[in-house]
Amino acid sequence: MSTPVEHRRTAASARSLQKGQATRAAILEAALTLASSMGLEGLSIGALAEVTGMSKSGVFAHFGSREELQISVIREYHAKFEEEVFFPAIRQPRGLPRLEALFENWVKRVSVEIDSGCIYISGAVEFDDRPGPVRDALAAMVRAWHGALQRAIELAVEVGHLKPDTDAAQMLFEIHGLILALHHDARFLRSPGAVERARIGFARTVSHYAAPGAPVTPVRASQPSAAIRQP
Repeated sequence: MSTPVEHRRTAASARSLQKGQATRAAILEAALTLASSMGLEGLSIGALAEVTGMSKSGVFAHFGSREELQISVIREYHAKFEEEVFFPAIRQPRGLPRLEALFENWVKRVSVEIDSGCIYISGAVEFDDRPGPVRDALAAMVRAWHGALQRAIELAVEVGHLKPDTDAAQMLFEIHGLILALHHDARFLRSPGAVERARIGFARTVSHYAAPGAPVTPVRASQPSAAIRQP
């Protein structure tokens, strides 16, 4: 049985741990916002200390190095991506309903990132020829997402919604290409029709691979987005 002194020490230790976790989460949120606008290379202990109003030593105590900070941001971004894109979609039935939900959620995610940026895409540009732990962490997260999407395609084949000879890797490549084109045209060119073109492209891709009688959802008209506008 613990003594009153031991109980107070345990409670104080728990409060300290909770405070440390809350501080780290706040720093990480600020780092994610910074990385979204400036890229992973724009992250530094000094820049983050300035944004959060903390000392450099205070930020350093939570991450230890710039590299660990960058990796933590990648993991945080991936967790948020799963929450917004993956988990809502897997509640849909296996087959085309789930695959369509994955794509639609992905399109919505890209749409809200027009003014900030996608760490998966910007990070690929920054680290495509720079081997190391940061690149490895980023590539691992992207591969995990691609693996989930390819599995959804394979399940759509298994339930009979896509043709038996569907090349899941090829279909994944085509879907990913639509997202890259959407990001480029919406973020760089500010094309107001980019989202609709991505949805039409997806509908055509699904139609190409769909099995006869499959529940193919017609392309939906996109709603005007304030994020996708002419400069």
